[in-house]
Amino acid sequence: MNYDQIFDAAIGRLHSEGRYRVFIDILRNKGSYPNARCFAGHNGPKDITVWCSNDYLAMGQHPKVIEAMEEALHNVGAGSGGTRNIGGNTHYHVDLETELADLHGKDGALLFTSGYVSNDATLSTLAKVLPGCIIFSDALNHASMIAGIRNSGAEKRVFRHNDLAHLEELLAAEDPAVPKLIAFESVYSMEGDVAPIHAICDLADQYNALTYIDEVHAVGMYGPRGGGITDREEAAHRIDIIEGTLGKAFGVMGGYIAADRKIIDVIRSYAPGFIFTTSLSPVLVAGVLASVRHLKASSVERVGQQANAALLKAMLRDAGLPVMASTTHIVPLMVGDPVRAKTIADILLAEYGIYVQPINYPTVPRGTERLRFTPGPAHTEPMMHDLTTALTEIWQRLDLALAA
Repeated sequence: MNYDQIFDAAIGRLHSEGRYRVFIDILRNKGSYPNARCFAGHNGPKDITVWCSNDYLAMGQHPKVIEAMEEALHNVGAGSGGTRNIGGNTHYHVDLETELADLHGKDGALLFTSGYVSNDATLSTLAKVLPGCIIFSDALNHASMIAGIRNSGAEKRVFRHNDLAHLEELLAAEDPAVPKLIAFESVYSMEGDVAPIHAICDLADQYNALTYIDEVHAVGMYGPRGGGITDREEAAHRIDIIEGTLGKAFGVMGGYIAADRKIIDVIRSYAPGFIFTTSLSPVLVAGVLASVRHLKASSVERVGQQANAALLKAMLRDAGLPVMASTTHIVPLMVGDPVRAKTIADILLAEYGIYVQPINYPTVPRGTERLRFTPGPAHTEPMMHDLTTALTEIWQRLDLALAA
């Protein structure tokens, strides 16, 4: 058995399909995001502008967050000391869970090391606890949700993206006595569209199903206190389990769920992904705590971000570039080919100091490869003008079609 040959072939397939991923070596400039330094090449760091960060509101650079993390570091040290069961349950963790439960109007919350883990651990555990559970999953659900559903061993039914008629058809076909769980997202991060939350909840009520929503691309971003789309639509009370991340709009790291205290206790007691992993560093938790508290009280960052997203969409559209329809802060630009998407991203970085990553399969379906821009409140109009000008020039250079 030639193992090296097998590994080489696996990597070779990615290269031949044009979707081999290259990680850019950068450092963000503290206090001046979206400015950063790129270490590609041998001429030392090059100044760049970051256009693809999920730190949507630049809270990872916020003075309150940094101060809270520095204070925690000097107060308790770097690490948590173990799992939540063994020394890793600090007062920072308890305080943050209380804040997150309050953010979503729930009885309890539970922290995980990432949004991926919170989805995987919760969905896989919940379905195992519910005998004969069937999970109804939106076709565009995140890979972490798909992994959790697969790891649960439960039967699944995949409904077409945001298609209520198809979802109802699948629900109606099942035994009314069987436990059911509808799993979906609020903001779909590659499309930039939003789920019809109330309508899905209506179906859940009608067919006696639990509801599970992934709000990772919406928490901090929407609603009067940053509770997500469920906050904005006043729907949080209708959702059984709300899952979110602490590494995007909140700017640090981690994941969580918020739910009824009984559900939280079940996941806490049964989920291996929670029980057997070292808890988040209290330094990170302190930073998130400051971020959540700030965004509960401040809408300045959300308003600025939404205004910039709308402005960038308009500028790209006016230039004839193929910006995809989006009702959220996500600004996707359709390319439709993995090699071309990487070529455009490479030119932007090398010639214009603009950093954006190409989005390829399996993150999006083949043939829908794109560039995904995430303008934040600190991106300026001149930055957007430079980006639009660069993209227009590259589109013309590569003989790509621009709208009239």
